Amino acid sequence: MFDMTSLRVIWWVLLGALLIGFALMDGFDFGVAALLRVLGRNEHERHVLLQTIEPTWEGNQVWFIVGGGAIFAAWPILYATAFSGLYLALALVLLAFILRPVGFNFRGKVHDARWRAVWDGALIFSGFVVMLITGVAFGNLFLGLPFRFDDDLYMSWQGGFFDLLHPFALLAGLVSIAMLLTHGACWVAYRADHTIAERAARIARWMALTYAITFVGAGIWLGYGIPGFTVIGPVVTDGVSNPLLKHVTVGSSWFTSYMLHPWFWAAPMVGILGAIGVQWTVGKLNLLGFLCSSLMVSGTILAAGFSLFPFLLPSRLDPGSSLTIWDASSSHGTLMLMLAAAVIFLPIIIVYTSWVYRVMRGRVLLEDVKHSHNGY
Repeated sequence: MFDMTSLRVIWWVLLGALLIGFALMDGFDFGVAALLRVLGRNEHERHVLLQTIEPTWEGNQVWFIVGGGAIFAAWPILYATAFSGLYLALALVLLAFILRPVGFNFRGKVHDARWRAVWDGALIFSGFVVMLITGVAFGNLFLGLPFRFDDDLYMSWQGGFFDLLHPFALLAGLVSIAMLLTHGACWVAYRADHTIAERAARIARWMALTYAITFVGAGIWLGYGIPGFTVIGPVVTDGVSNPLLKHVTVGSSWFTSYMLHPWFWAAPMVGILGAIGVQWTVGKLNLLGFLCSSLMVSGTILAAGFSLFPFLLPSRLDPGSSLTIWDASSSHGTLMLMLAAAVIFLPIIIVYTSWVYRVMRGRVLLEDVKHSHNGY
């Protein structure tokens, strides 16, 4: 039996794992979609690109669904605050998710170049919107979001969608775009016909370089230009979930947790080393390039999570209303029940996903597409 403190840490780790799973599995889908007209210079080549993700993109979305469900069940205050205040941003993300299946299914219904261009545009739009908004959202976590709780824990939010477009948040959005375009290009280099794969490898190198520059730049800005949040006084890790029972100051460094836990520095190093690995390996057009981009994605998310620890959703209006892992969770019974479900179902998801990718392994060859008769 786990105590409350341990359960909260476990669910913080699981939340990070689900975010990494979503970024890894859905991230390359969105990257490929965003690069559809860059890598695919004619209809046959675009068909090859779509064939690399069509068998699996729908299954990959399970990570998005599981992540949302886990936040709802394990961190209900976080879920309610974020989904209420960031309604328009999340609505745009959901619109992008809705456009994806429509784009995949409709683009081949009519044999007309303009028709396909419209649905290609929808797929490209969906890819860029998700990459940009998720990056901007992460950037705003470090800036603090404009919400506060009253004594009855009624949440009020001040500000609109365009208030989220702070320069630092936009830089975080660029980090996200460069990172996932690299991830998508590495997938194409691994799975597509060699003609397209070589093109993708060149783009992956440039995007990995862009990621490294923007990631380091964001880190410097965060360390020297963005004040961090700190809980002062004794921290109750096993108390009731009430964010108003603590005191928070603003003005320290977001890297304070790195000073307390030096091993946290491994996360940003993994991200940078992954980008360097892409430069060295993606030209070989094998799985190594994709594994390196996966390390890059994982290290980036871990670096952000470690910097924020123990905060989940900081508040710039009232720092004391900020949500941390110690005061935003469900009850002990709910966390235990959810943990049992996670122990059972997460391995099942991983096993069947691995089996699907094993079955669908191999390159999608341009010659096979040209000789197919499947409506394209």
